[in-house]
Amino acid sequence: MNCQRTNQTLNSKRVICIHLTGTFLGPTRCPFLSLSSLFFSHPTTPKKHKEPRERKREKGSPAAPVTRNLLPLSFHHPNSILSFTCSTGNPSPPSFLSIITFSSFVLSLFSFFQFLSLSSLKHFAKVPKISAFVMATTSAGSSDPTANRPQTKRPKYSKFTQQELPACKPILTPQAVISAFLIVTVVFIPIGVASLIASRDVVEIVDRYEEECVPSNWTDKVAFIQSNADKACRRKLEVPKRMKSPIHVYYQLDNFYQNHRRYVKSRNDEQLRDSKKGNSTSGCQPEDYVNGVPIVPCGLIAWSMFNDTYSFSRNSQNVTVNKNEISWKSDRDHKFGKDVFPKNFQNGTIIGGARLDEDIPLSKQEDLIVWMRTAALPTFRKLYGRIEVDLEKGDVINVVVQNRYNTYSFSGKKKLVLSTASWLGGKNDFLGIAYLSVGGLSFFLAMAFTILYFVKPRQLGDPSYLSWNRSPSGH
Repeated sequence: MNCQRTNQTLNSKRVICIHLTGTFLGPTRCPFLSLSSLFFSHPTTPKKHKEPRERKREKGSPAAPVTRNLLPLSFHHPNSILSFTCSTGNPSPPSFLSIITFSSFVLSLFSFFQFLSLSSLKHFAKVPKISAFVMATTSAGSSDPTANRPQTKRPKYSKFTQQELPACKPILTPQAVISAFLIVTVVFIPIGVASLIASRDVVEIVDRYEEECVPSNWTDKVAFIQSNADKACRRKLEVPKRMKSPIHVYYQLDNFYQNHRRYVKSRNDEQLRDSKKGNSTSGCQPEDYVNGVPIVPCGLIAWSMFNDTYSFSRNSQNVTVNKNEISWKSDRDHKFGKDVFPKNFQNGTIIGGARLDEDIPLSKQEDLIVWMRTAALPTFRKLYGRIEVDLEKGDVINVVVQNRYNTYSFSGKKKLVLSTASWLGGKNDFLGIAYLSVGGLSFFLAMAFTILYFVKPRQLGDPSYLSWNRSPSGH
């Protein structure tokens, strides 16, 4: 058996070839090379094996052919192409042993490819092609710039993803910090003062009446509110300060959770907006049908509409309450149809609240529109109307309250509110107090930093203040 190694250079690649040719004659003639030993025997430079010395042939005897036992060479070079060549001298017919040897070779080849499929790809990251007898890699001088790039999941580089866009990074010097606090002080304190003055200019009268409007002979308040007894209640309100028109009349409810999920969803906007959807009552349960007829408007929100009424008089003269345009214009124009009329409303066994006039479209019934805009908090106010005359200081307003709305079953409270408005809205001291608090805190911090800067000044960026420089041990 002759096994030879040839070194060639092809297309700037180092090629090392060993070719296997000839007939399979068994391990005695041509020992087959295991692919695992071919590629993975040793990761170092191949060792040279000494050839056995030729035996001295006896005189008269024919010269014996020289045979070389060449072991498989192991190479671990990133820029090489490996193959082996074994050639035999005298072919002979295949024997049983050669068939077994060939089967062993096929199993070895199958094991090698199975090893490639299960092994790590790192060892072959730079190998573009692997076959049974050829393994090639790109040389260092290859023209393909992406051949040696390792496989990675790193995203494409950009200044946006790496947060390297141009940005302003101010240095917080003592002067800059003190100036910032002073600017906040100068801006916030005047706004807070103006907000408090505007809130204090609002005149507000609040009268709670649910307790006083129950006759003393009724111990059960729920039974009284559900009875047919006269529920008129007379109240007197004294004006503490001159109130300029328009004077807003509100009703306030406490402990009423309009933000409950089932309550908020109990309505059908298509029915309220389109007369052709009058039979659409999905989402209105349990107030969707009465005696098999759909309710318009359906749902718990409309069913529980506030139904207390107020009438005002001053010096034996009636004071008119204007109830026009007390709702949002967008609600009147887009959420409640002009051709949608109430139908079969409050005809059940339990009456929840106010009744609606079936001859007036929903877009004109603004008490309903105001009530249908649910509140976010359990204590809320809703606009009842406007008084468009001035009330002088000391005037006594006589109010007749029809106490019909049931708040006694859930321990709720009812209040009548008369209030003026300012450029900031109603009476609300929180906004002014918040601005004054932030401005005062900023002024205090500005003064503190100023004193500290003048008492203990230090150079900006002094490395002696670093923790590892201040510690005696250097840690």
